[in-house]
Amino acid sequence: MGKRKIIWSQRANRKLFEILDFYAKRNKSTTYSTKLYKKFNKELSLLIKQPEIGIVTDFNNIRGLIVDEYILFYEISSEIIIVHTVWDCRQNPDDLKIK
Repeated sequence: MGKRKIIWSQRANRKLFEILDFYAKRNKSTTYSTKLYKKFNKELSLLIKQPEIGIVTDFNNIRGLIVDEYILFYEISSEIIIVHTVWDCRQNPDDLKIK
């Protein structure tokens, strides 16, 4: 089996941008946004070797990788890992949409 590739869905990319943009505007600096982005990528790189380290969710075939106060919801296939969304745990859970 070859090395899996991590793919960000359109929803996940949009959520990621919103989060990073929020902190850049709030802090008037991209320093924290850059650190958070690097942390997300570092944690996601662990999934390539150990894709099942995320928590099992109630959603079919979806796992969650906890990074600080965020959960990266992802799905594993034989060749790729799809990040479906980035969820800020401080939000209303009724608003959560994975796909």
